[in-house]
Amino acid sequence: MQELVDKIVNEGVHVGGGIVKLDSFLNHQVDPGLTLRMALELCSQFRVCGVDLVTKVVTAEVSGIPVALGVASTYGAELIYARKSRSALMTGTYYVAEAISRTRDSHTELMVDRRFLGPDDCVLIIDDFLATGSTLGALVRLVRESQANLAGIGCVIEKPAEGGRKVLSDVDAPILKLATIEFVDDDMSVY
Repeated sequence: MQELVDKIVNEGVHVGGGIVKLDSFLNHQVDPGLTLRMALELCSQFRVCGVDLVTKVVTAEVSGIPVALGVASTYGAELIYARKSRSALMTGTYYVAEAISRTRDSHTELMVDRRFLGPDDCVLIIDDFLATGSTLGALVRLVRESQANLAGIGCVIEKPAEGGRKVLSDVDAPILKLATIEFVDDDMSVY
C-alpha cells in the first residue's frame, strides 16, 4: 500500500534497535482516513484469499484497535480487543495467553471473555505490527482455545528480521501485511 509506505518514510522515526516510532498516525494520534483505507485494503486482500464470512475480529489493546475496527465494520463482524489488565468489572471467565512486549520489555497477559468467542465464530486477527510474533502468537492461542475458526491474520506493518512469521509457521491461514520495514545497519527500508 503505497500511501502507507510514503507515510512511514515521511513520518516514521527509527529510535534505534529496530523500533520505529509511528505515533503521528498509527500508535498515538490516528489518521482516520488512512486507517479506513488500510482496513479496506486488508479486507480486499483477505477476500482475494477466499475469506468471506467473518464473525469476529480480534486484536490486542491498544494500537491494533483502529484498523481492527475498520476491518470488523467492513465485514459486519464484532470487534474483540484482548485486554491487557484486569479491571474490577471483569468478573467472568477468560481465555488468557501471555505475550512479551518488544517496546515495553515486559510480559503481558492478554484476556478475552469466554462469552464473546466460541466454536461458532470465524475470526480474523488484526494488529499494527508483525515483529517477533509474540502478541499475534498469543492471540492465535486465544482463538484456538476458544475452538473458533482462524480465517487469517492481518498486520499493518511487518518487520521480517524479527522472526514473527517463523513463530506463526503453524498457522494454516493467510498472514497478510500492508507494508514492510527492514534495516541494513541503521538505514530503514520501507516497501
